[in-house]
Amino acid sequence: MRKFPFMLGAWLAMSAGQAQAGNPAPAGAPGSPRAVLVTGASSGIGRKATERLAAHGWFVYACARKEADLKALAAIRNVQAIAMDVTNAAQVDAAVEAVGKAGRGLYGVVNNAGIYTDGSLLDTTPAEFDLVMQVNVYGPWRVARAFAPMIRAARGRIVNIGSISGVLNETGSGAYQMSKHAIETFSATMAQELAGDGVQVSTVEPGAYRSEIVRNTAQRSGTLTQKDIDEWATRPEPDDVAAAIEMALAEPKPKARYMVVPSEGQARVTIEAQLEQLVQLNEGQRYTYDRATLVRMLDAALKDSRPRRP
Repeated sequence: MRKFPFMLGAWLAMSAGQAQAGNPAPAGAPGSPRAVLVTGASSGIGRKATERLAAHGWFVYACARKEADLKALAAIRNVQAIAMDVTNAAQVDAAVEAVGKAGRGLYGVVNNAGIYTDGSLLDTTPAEFDLVMQVNVYGPWRVARAFAPMIRAARGRIVNIGSISGVLNETGSGAYQMSKHAIETFSATMAQELAGDGVQVSTVEPGAYRSEIVRNTAQRSGTLTQKDIDEWATRPEPDDVAAAIEMALAEPKPKARYMVVPSEGQARVTIEAQLEQLVQLNEGQRYTYDRATLVRMLDAALKDSRPRRP
């Protein structure tokens, strides 16, 4: 079985008990729901997030590229479909105009659109490498930049969909992993820059959930097989990821990172990778800390962390 790097991740349990924290009634202008824009809403995480938010009373601007997908999205209650390719600056500008004309304002942006590529870094073609960066890195930057005035005005939220590949480092999909590592810094830096405007920024980092990302890669590049597609289809639906997205939009104090994976094994690999990196940074340098000091640092960091959910 092929091991995709972005199948791995850290734990965030999603239970019925989270509904109260994750689903407060969104409030915009009196009598109107808060509006959220979701990119890459045609399938997978984007579609699940669109359906969940719309069902819970949010108004969703659901962005997709294909006419058939736009028609399907437009049929959902509380959804307005918008044609937008995140690599196309003119379409992004047109989406800003469409949202502005609707008159609801905009409370949140969910930067979900993304693609995957398979293969080692040095074997990735320049065209494929550029496409991954255009969609996965330039796309979120372009969308956030374009809608920032609306989000600032609403003192709203930006939620970027990263990946556990933004934490882990494995062979097999280097360009994809680079793009998701970039989202880590993109979100963290933007959170600092927008904090003074009352805007909060979070990253949702999924592990192994079903989507069309592998099928699309196979069709585009031919580097994946039908066996890979069939194996990916056995993964669970990304309902937990959609729940985390809503939490990031709705919680009074959203987390900077929401890691969402379906298994303890994925959680362990991710946490171990972070600990290994900490050890590497600490060892053999002028200011190396001993174990006792590191434990005190960990205890201080854990002081205000949230308890484990059942």
